[in-house]
Amino acid sequence: MSQVHVTTEINAPIEKVWDTVMDPDRLGEWVTIHRSVARVSDRPLSSGSTMRQTLRMHGVSFHVDWTLVNVQAPNRAEWQGHGPAGSRARISYRLSGDGGGPTRFDYTNEFSAPGGRLGNVASRVIVGAASEREAHHTLARLKALLENKK
Repeated sequence: MSQVHVTTEINAPIEKVWDTVMDPDRLGEWVTIHRSVARVSDRPLSSGSTMRQTLRMHGVSFHVDWTLVNVQAPNRAEWQGHGPAGSRARISYRLSGDGGGPTRFDYTNEFSAPGGRLGNVASRVIVGAASEREAHHTLARLKALLENKK
């Protein structure tokens, strides 16, 4: 399993950050590897909501079917995903702040490749550095979007 954890501070109210990150239609504005979203089961999202996201990494597009397994608005959301060839992912958002800003946004992505131990070792080598780089770029885009610095 590979894990990436990135934190940023956004000069915006926690509700504004929450509303943005929890809106599937806005993923393309801040998630660098996002290509599209489909089959969103509920709006607004709640525990048990599902969606299919198309992502692109290393020139390859793939689908991940996400389920929102835990949500405590406006502070915490946890997604579990199932991707190609039995891969699995878990993404968590943790937001904290006094309400008026700034808001601290903690993003964690855990990825398990198919193939047991060998797959996990390959995942850390091949995907690990790229995932961390993309997570930093993604949070930088979110910060710029919400601080109106596009």
